[in-house]
Amino acid sequence: MSELSESNYKRIVIINWLLSVPMMVLFAWPYYYAAKLVGMDESFRYIGAFMFALPFMITILHGHVTMALGSAHRQHYYDWLHKHSFTYGLFFFPVLVSTRFRMILLVISLAFLPVGYLLGL
Repeated sequence: MSELSESNYKRIVIINWLLSVPMMVLFAWPYYYAAKLVGMDESFRYIGAFMFALPFMITILHGHVTMALGSAHRQHYYDWLHKHSFTYGLFFFPVLVSTRFRMILLVISLAFLPVGYLLGL
């Protein structure tokens, strides 16, 4: 069985979808409690926690794809996801695997903490 087969891609997608929710909770709770300590409104706490956890989750899932396929072949997987945008690649955008995007999202979420404190959100 080839690692570049469609059945292997489907298996990777299913594993990534199953791992995404527990990892989102794992990485979001520290931000949520830090925002609670500074007195940020609850709805903004959830938004900030999501923005904080997303880069970490995407990094680990990207690493999972790299370990499953190898760094030389992971682009084939991302191309396959892009071709299946209404099924398996529903929430996949090529910018998500960009380190620059993940770092910007992390910095925005961290900047959101003092702004929320100062504005009393």
